[in-house]
Amino acid sequence: MVDDELWALIEPLLPQWPERSPGPRPVPDRLCLQGILFVLYNDIAWQLLPLELGFGSGQTCGRRLDRWQKAGVFDRLHRVLLAELNAAGELDWSRACVDGSHIRAKGGADTGPSPVDRRKTGSKHQLICDGRGTPLKVITTAANVNDVTQTLALVDGIPPVAGRPGRPRRRPEAQGYDSNPNRDALRKRRILPVISHKGRPNIKGLGKLRYVVEQTFALLHHFKRLAVRGERRTELHDAFVSLACSLICYRRLKKTRP
Repeated sequence: MVDDELWALIEPLLPQWPERSPGPRPVPDRLCLQGILFVLYNDIAWQLLPLELGFGSGQTCGRRLDRWQKAGVFDRLHRVLLAELNAAGELDWSRACVDGSHIRAKGGADTGPSPVDRRKTGSKHQLICDGRGTPLKVITTAANVNDVTQTLALVDGIPPVAGRPGRPRRRPEAQGYDSNPNRDALRKRRILPVISHKGRPNIKGLGKLRYVVEQTFALLHHFKRLAVRGERRTELHDAFVSLACSLICYRRLKKTRP
């Protein structure tokens, strides 16, 4: 269910309906959001969304998801919650971790043969999180895309996070993958690359840094709709991803409040 506090954050971001729109009155946005969350958590086909729940039909909820994604609702919600966490001092900008995780896919854009799943069709979530495992940015790629190629896209894709005096923050202090071009590019962005070289001993304590991103993937894929990609359109899958990231941030924010 969507509690009042979460709804108060989301409602101002939703596009307004025309005052005189043709046809019957649309299903209330809050009920549609609850239907979308039901699908996100349980990974059921849209047409199997039970009407007795009162959330409207699966087709209605799917269209609403598409409408809100085109309006940028979920990315803005994620940014709002990151700012709230930043204001509460709950974001660790001293380091960031990057990694990729394979998921199966039923087909569509940004899919490819998975090198870890007998070349079955799949996608990959490329993720960057802060030092405490809060997701900052997720990119969906084909399963056969090398993680290293997405490092800079993830770093540059971190949204400007307000919540503290001064300019909104967009850069962690340390981060990396084993790639000399990435090392140079990160230094140009004033980010210290903390990356073990191939064939050399691992940097002491690097495993503890990597643990947080693995934990974030576990939280992300707890939403069953993200563990196996069902949407053929990448933008709809990304809508679910952004919503899931927002919910992870929202849970952490609630823990900071009495």
